[in-house]
Amino acid sequence: MVNLKETLIELAQAIVDSPDEVTVLESEENGTVNLTLSVAQDDMGMVIGKHGKIAKAIRTVMKAAAGTCGKKVNVEIK
Repeated sequence: MVNLKETLIELAQAIVDSPDEVTVLESEENGTVNLTLSVAQDDMGMVIGKHGKIAKAIRTVMKAAAGTCGKKVNVEIK
């Protein structure tokens, strides 16, 4: 089974300049896994991307990973 929190951490660490500052908070409500991604202020642009394209891609990858284990996921970037 896929660990969604670890998957998001590894994905975000591959994108940012300060991988040590990547944190993910995980909670679950009504069968949906809620993940809140926090990165260093200087790395925020890298995670969001132009017009939110990188953020959308991260969410798409995470939804695909969640689908393999029959869960729903919501990714929020702070």
